[in-house]
Amino acid sequence: MAHDSVVSVLDLRSVFTDFNIIIICTFVLNYIAMKTILVPVGSSQNAKSHLQYAVDFAKAFGAKVYVVQIYNVYTKAGTMIKVDHILQRESMAFLESHIASIDKKGVEVIAKSFKGDLIDTMETISKNLEVDLIILEPRTNSIKEEVYLGKTSGKIIKRTQIPALIVPEGYKYKPIVKILLAVKSAIIKKEDALKPLIAIKDRYKAVLNILLVKTAHHKEKDFELNSQLKAMITNTTIAERPTTFQAVLEHYQSNNPDLLCVVRRKRGFFSKLWEKDTILKKDFHANKMPVLVLSGLK
Repeated sequence: MAHDSVVSVLDLRSVFTDFNIIIICTFVLNYIAMKTILVPVGSSQNAKSHLQYAVDFAKAFGAKVYVVQIYNVYTKAGTMIKVDHILQRESMAFLESHIASIDKKGVEVIAKSFKGDLIDTMETISKNLEVDLIILEPRTNSIKEEVYLGKTSGKIIKRTQIPALIVPEGYKYKPIVKILLAVKSAIIKKEDALKPLIAIKDRYKAVLNILLVKTAHHKEKDFELNSQLKAMITNTTIAERPTTFQAVLEHYQSNNPDLLCVVRRKRGFFSKLWEKDTILKKDFHANKMPVLVLSGLK
């Protein structure tokens, strides 16, 4: 009987050990929800620092990084010189040299060069490579110091529906401790709309606070949080302002977040700034922290 008892205990230990393994595996898989990151590269002086941040960020998730450059060719009718292969070769040489200049830290970093229209090509790449997040420099090509979000990055944010992380120039990677989500409507209809936010919150065990902005077009149901989002939130602030943008300018310092999260809408957070693709620093004072831009929730 004593022998049987020992065997039973050992069997139970085996079961619990297997159960623990299942839990640990599930936990790890949740952490790797962000598997593919896209980093467009321009000619800015910040490009090396930016790529290093992207690699450090990807390492935290076990993700791979695609470093891409998109070019176009404009030639006169009847031109016989074929420049496509020259530009392709030079672009790849530049990307490979760029990647070699940073510490990859064991992250898989892949160079890709494409010919085509910026937005159409970006969307096609993101779909084919199953991109979870684009990490953007505020200014990929602009040299104007007063510019926060340059024309190229502005187009990507404004004209695509790909989740994006805008990282300030020279920003050094650090774990994200506190996130501020600013929205005027918390209604969620798209199944994966919160995926990047959830992945980041879970990976860093970050505190998530929400700023609900009551505008002139407010509807009562706009502030009804679904069970998934409600379970993630630590503190809720309600502000009555004409725009989400104005509410963020007034409240982000008191929240002191490491990451600001906003939602891409036709007339949403950046609408005040999106009369043109370029966004100036004077119009966006919260330019010292990364900004996560989700695709529309509805």
